Amino acid sequence: MKSNLKRVIALIISLLIFVTLIPSAATSSAKLSRIKKIRFWSYDEYTRVVVELSAPVIYSKDTLKNPLRLYLNLRKTSIKGFGKSSIDIKDGILKKIRIGQYDRTTARVVLDLDNFNEYKVFSLANPDRIVIDVFGNEDTGNEEKKKKKFEPVKNRLVIDPGHGGKDPGAVGHYGLKEKDVTLDISLKLARILREKYLYDVQLTREDDRFIPLDERTLMANREKADIFVSIHANANSSKKVRGVETYFLNWTNDKEAIKVAARENSISENQMHQVQTELGSILVSLARESKRNQSLRLAHYIQDSIITRLSDSFKDINDLGVKQALFYVLIGASMPSVLVEVAFMTNPYEERLLTDEKYKTNLAYSIAKGISIYMSTLPEDTRFAEVKQLAKDNE
Repeated sequence: MKSNLKRVIALIISLLIFVTLIPSAATSSAKLSRIKKIRFWSYDEYTRVVVELSAPVIYSKDTLKNPLRLYLNLRKTSIKGFGKSSIDIKDGILKKIRIGQYDRTTARVVLDLDNFNEYKVFSLANPDRIVIDVFGNEDTGNEEKKKKKFEPVKNRLVIDPGHGGKDPGAVGHYGLKEKDVTLDISLKLARILREKYLYDVQLTREDDRFIPLDERTLMANREKADIFVSIHANANSSKKVRGVETYFLNWTNDKEAIKVAARENSISENQMHQVQTELGSILVSLARESKRNQSLRLAHYIQDSIITRLSDSFKDINDLGVKQALFYVLIGASMPSVLVEVAFMTNPYEERLLTDEKYKTNLAYSIAKGISIYMSTLPEDTRFAEVKQLAKDNE
């Protein structure tokens, strides 16, 4: 009788443990991030792979030999519902991408490498994703690439109106949206650069649409642009803060610059500090990849031109100078690139200025002139000489 009672008690305890574990397991499963999509872009010098996720993840990375491959272990991540187990690329840098469930809570993404020199990995938010850039050796490329001789086009510029679509950017006290301001100024700027300076200009967007930050410099790389200029409007918790500032990509410990970058990157300041640590290895080779010195020069020419022209026609133009910060939208650009904060949406006076057509037109002309001055400092050929003379005649 006692033995039967013991067995019943033991069974009850087992059932209680089982019932307790069911919700725990379900909760654990529900907390797993999922791989939603994997995209890639192939270029002459590198291939970019983007792993889109349903939630941010912690990951580790490493390379293996025989055969040569790069892998990422994504913690607390599931591939359930992803479907594909491999994606063929065969572009001379990557052979294929393989996706698998390494263990119950770890997904593994493997890049089978063909011929490569180095790689960079970093994470982005809104949407959550991991970006992998694999750089090839100088002789890298498939047969089709080797048959074609891609010559860069002189005077090709890419202008990037910040935000757009579902991302309004900063919103002013009177309801003005950053995405509308940046598009308006960028369209004016593109027209001036085409008509006055005869540059070949492309815009990352020409209407109210959302484009992920990491895809904007990809457009510039695809166009083999000479420069990339991203137009934005600033925001601050204090309505008194105002002014114009121009940024180039680099690490910073300036608190205000970190705040600006965090807002433009759509992440918190704490996440921004993590990003600075994560991107440290990328910044080691920044001079080669993003042409830091040229970006610094371009930033100064644009900033000086804006302050000089606007100060002649408008009062209280505050020069906040040239600064540096880690903006997602500038990462990966293979040409000199800058981000211009044209005013503060949160300052009532500057918000009103951003509704003034005269102000926006003068702003566009001043940015265009700064770009032209920078371009005129580059090694000169007949086309450059003609453009410089035309611009001088039109002033």
